[in-house]
Amino acid sequence: MSELRFTEDHEWLRVEADGSVTVGITAYAQNALGDVVYVQLPELQQYEKGAEASTVESVKAASGVYMPLAGEVVAVNDDLNDSPELVNEDPLGEGWFFRFKPADMAEVEALLDQDAYDRLIKANDDA
Repeated sequence: MSELRFTEDHEWLRVEADGSVTVGITAYAQNALGDVVYVQLPELQQYEKGAEASTVESVKAASGVYMPLAGEVVAVNDDLNDSPELVNEDPLGEGWFFRFKPADMAEVEALLDQDAYDRLIKANDDA
C-alpha cells in the first residue's frame, strides 16, 4: 500500500516497503500552524494509540502529534532538528516526523483515505 492514510488529527501515514509506517502532518495542518520553528521528536519506544508522540511549534501555536495507532517508534527525522521548516516546505515528503512498527497493520487500512480526508477538511472549512 503506497497510498496515504490520514487521521482526524491531520496526520498522514504511509506504509513503507519494510513494513514500517511513516508519519507526518498534512499540508492542511502545517498551513494552519504557520511557520514551523521547532519539532520535538519522539523517543524510540512503544506508544499507545492516541498518545502524544511529538510536538510541533510554530510562530502561531504549539500542537501535539499523536500516535495514530499503537506501535513502536523505530526512526525519527533528525533533519527536523536543524531544519524544522521542512515541515512547511515539504509536509508529505522531507517534513516527515517519525516511523513506527504498528502493533496491528490491519488498523492502517481503517484510517481515512484521501477522499474521506478531503471531506473532513471541507467540513472543517465550512464550519
